[in-house]
Amino acid sequence: MKLQSAAIASLLLASALALGGCQRNIVKAAPPSVSTPPETVPPPATPPPHPQTTSASEPEPKPEPPPSTPPATKPAPVHPKPAPSAEPAPATPPEPKPEAPEIAPQLTPQQQTADEQRTADDIQAAEKNLQLASGRQLNTSQEDLVEKVRDFLGQAHEAVRAGDWVRASNLAHKAHILSDDLVKSL
Repeated sequence: MKLQSAAIASLLLASALALGGCQRNIVKAAPPSVSTPPETVPPPATPPPHPQTTSASEPEPKPEPPPSTPPATKPAPVHPKPAPSAEPAPATPPEPKPEAPEIAPQLTPQQQTADEQRTADDIQAAEKNLQLASGRQLNTSQEDLVEKVRDFLGQAHEAVRAGDWVRASNLAHKAHILSDDLVKSL
């Protein structure tokens, strides 16, 4: 008896799971409905008002408004996407971006002369310090300083050629300070 009731219970459990279990329902969204805009119907032409010889107190009849329901529209046909071709389309080169304008402060003639003199002095001092270090055995940090000084000097010379004296003066001053640190470390 216990065996039959256990078998019946397991049968009921299995059937309950099969019938009422969590089924996986896959829901697919309907394609978006695309409708064409309603056709615009021109309003009916109203005849020009006739002069009435009757009394002026009678109201004029009003024309009937056009029907407000839009005409039935058909959904636009869905066009399939064209298949990608085996050959890639020839790529057009991107348009070159215009160079950013340089913004430089307007210097008075006295300020420009001072910047030119300061730049020349700093460049000369940095090059002299590089010459002092050129005949010596340098460690890694000293070689790094030499490279940085040369980079700043090169950028300072470019700024001088461009006529940007403020930038040239700043770069030459940085080169001078680093070259002084280099000489102190020797």
